[in-house]
Amino acid sequence: MAINKEKEMKVVDTTFNIILVFKSLFALFETLAGGALFFVSPGQINGAISWLTGGRVHEHLIAHAMQHFGSGSLASVQLMAAAYLFIHGVVKLLTLVLLWKRVLWAYPLSILVFVGFIVYQTYELVSKHSMVMIFVIIVDILMIVLTWIEYQNMKVSLQKEKKQIPVR
Repeated sequence: MAINKEKEMKVVDTTFNIILVFKSLFALFETLAGGALFFVSPGQINGAISWLTGGRVHEHLIAHAMQHFGSGSLASVQLMAAAYLFIHGVVKLLTLVLLWKRVLWAYPLSILVFVGFIVYQTYELVSKHSMVMIFVIIVDILMIVLTWIEYQNMKVSLQKEKKQIPVR
């Protein structure tokens, strides 16, 4: 029975760490992309889109939409996207770093942050019907569940350590 519990905990720990790696990398990318968007002009975005599509933007639905974004008519959207990506990435990175360091109070904080993200992502899903957002929400829900399990395990481990330390 104890062996099965150990195996389950190993699977949870491994899954938690794998998701932590991917979420950390994605948060770093968000932060860098958001920061870069502050310094890139809509014309530069348009040029990059044309270069990436080989000048055949009209043949690519997504590229055409991106070129419209890069046309400058939506510069305020660019600023909003930059701010969102940067702030979202930094907040996520900070909470993930605290989880990496196994700071006990960071576990409930991270759960709260991810719940906040899910609320916003659900709003985005309902208003824009993004299939990608469904995947992001599912990953965040999984992260919350694993963070809760890890938090409970950390508390148990800390209690065991306290019992093993001799009182002087």
